Amino acid sequence: MSEFKPYSYSESDIYERVQKAISHDLSGEDRKAVLRNILGSVDLTTLEATDTESRVAFLCEQARSFSARNPEAPNVAAVCVYPPFASLVKSLLSETDIKTACVAAAFPSGQAPLAVKLMEVSFVIEEGAEEVDMVISRGKFLEGRLEEVADEIRAVKTACGDACLKVILETGELKTLDNIRKACEIALLAGADFLKTSTGKIQPAATPEAFMIMLDTIKEYYEMTGIKVGIKAAGGISATETAIQYYMLVKEVLGNEWLHKDLFRIGASRLTENIFNEL
Repeated sequence: MSEFKPYSYSESDIYERVQKAISHDLSGEDRKAVLRNILGSVDLTTLEATDTESRVAFLCEQARSFSARNPEAPNVAAVCVYPPFASLVKSLLSETDIKTACVAAAFPSGQAPLAVKLMEVSFVIEEGAEEVDMVISRGKFLEGRLEEVADEIRAVKTACGDACLKVILETGELKTLDNIRKACEIALLAGADFLKTSTGKIQPAATPEAFMIMLDTIKEYYEMTGIKVGIKAAGGISATETAIQYYMLVKEVLGNEWLHKDLFRIGASRLTENIFNEL
């Protein structure tokens, strides 16, 4: 496999590219089509310390309700929860095509021995998770222990088996644009099926500028290998206009091929009802 090209990111250049990409004037049926696509690409998420089985059951009912409430609206792509709720989600969504997604591998800090992380990943797979969202070890990354970060991702990918692995970079803690790029490269070469912006537990969470760098790296990886890796924005995305901005960034850099739930996701909780109400 050939190597990634040398890079150097300018904050002003990235900002200008983002502003150009999100300058849109969607209205009428075009806007509705985009909103339907976004709704069908949402990972409907609850990741709170106070989560209960009743809360998760309510979320599953909401996830499968959109097409019943409006035949022109799709249901969401997945429901994302903490590991103890994996089997519950799997059972409640068994008659749908909505995926069961779980955070694992010491989410959200990533601060646990690798053996413990792998036990948690194995647990959620056994409980029925079809998608796993892991977060990289930012401390190791910032210390320059890059091969250890890569080895952890590879090990988690192996533990996932056939399940989809989304690798969370937690871009707000990586400090520089060049670090975000390097983290993308590491995750892609280690076997990530998706790159994901953030856990939603720190600020800044998802930003269009970090997202643009992630898209650039995915595009280059595709040109190098022919492998399509997905992209997921998460962290504070509740407004319809914000979701549309991330959609337009994907369209600008990766094109329409990426604009479906197999390659594009948004992690959110409040966003879905906002979109549905507009539809």
